[in-house]
Amino acid sequence: MSTQTIAGQEVDVNEEGFMTDPSQWNKEIAAQLAEQINLGALTDEHWKVIDFLRADFEEEGETATLRRVSKRSGVPTKDLYRLFPKKPAKKMAYCAGLPKPHGCI
Repeated sequence: MSTQTIAGQEVDVNEEGFMTDPSQWNKEIAAQLAEQINLGALTDEHWKVIDFLRADFEEEGETATLRRVSKRSGVPTKDLYRLFPKKPAKKMAYCAGLPKPHGCI
């Protein structure tokens, strides 16, 4: 584990760059992480997904899979792919400051 400066704050990250301490996360960090993976500015649609992921993580103790996000958040899978292109589960977790979901490569 190492540290990285994101949005002017030192945060703990793993070898893939995922934050390892979700309590260090904030919306400024999320915005910078989104820029780093070329998502651009986060919209209200992005925030709905990110807020769902963080609340679900608090409740379940693990990062939600794409299927769980789609079923429980009410955001269709096709919209998740539009908002977080190519690897939505991984990109959603990254921006939300959560561990990579189980099953993600």
